[in-house]
Amino acid sequence: MPDLEHLFAALSDPTRLQLVRFLVQRGPSTATELSGSVPISRQAVSKHLSALADAGLVTRSRSGRDVRYVFEPGPLSGVVDWVQEVDDAWVSRLDRLRSEFE
Repeated sequence: MPDLEHLFAALSDPTRLQLVRFLVQRGPSTATELSGSVPISRQAVSKHLSALADAGLVTRSRSGRDVRYVFEPGPLSGVVDWVQEVDDAWVSRLDRLRSEFE
């Protein structure tokens, strides 16, 4: 299972979440292309993209002089699994509570 704390920390920043949304919608993009979509510098965008890459949510690929960033949805499957575990636990608790009242 991916490091959920690292994933949640990476996605908790509104700018990083917005960059992920742009990558999902637009596909592979450079930091320069992405910086036109957020009110921060290209260097700041690069730092946010590095944080996302460290969490496994984006990969980098070099094409000539350009570095393109691509969204990687794989690590989010761990979040889906975790949410399902939490849901299952609460359903079980609520079922036990319901049976106590019946």
